[in-house]
Amino acid sequence: MRAATEIVRRVLQTEKGSRIAKADQYLLEVAPDSNKVEIRQAVEELFNVKVQQVNTQLLHGKWRRLSNRWGQRSDRKRAFVTLEKGQKIEVKS
Repeated sequence: MRAATEIVRRVLQTEKGSRIAKADQYLLEVAPDSNKVEIRQAVEELFNVKVQQVNTQLLHGKWRRLSNRWGQRSDRKRAFVTLEKGQKIEVKS
């Protein structure tokens, strides 16, 4: 089994992430090969909270051009984690 810090990379602090935080949901960047069960266990271990639901989303890297060369950003995976009522994840700014 992998370490929890390998599965959960960081808490995403975006406009959408701060908007859904009011509904006890948090937006996390996770390892692309992780599954919902691993994400649930890692979040519960790292933040000492009780997870109610995990939804995941794959984001494919966009093609970008720098001068005359083309490259692709790496693919990412993010997880929408819903916590039990009254639970919070403390996010450092």
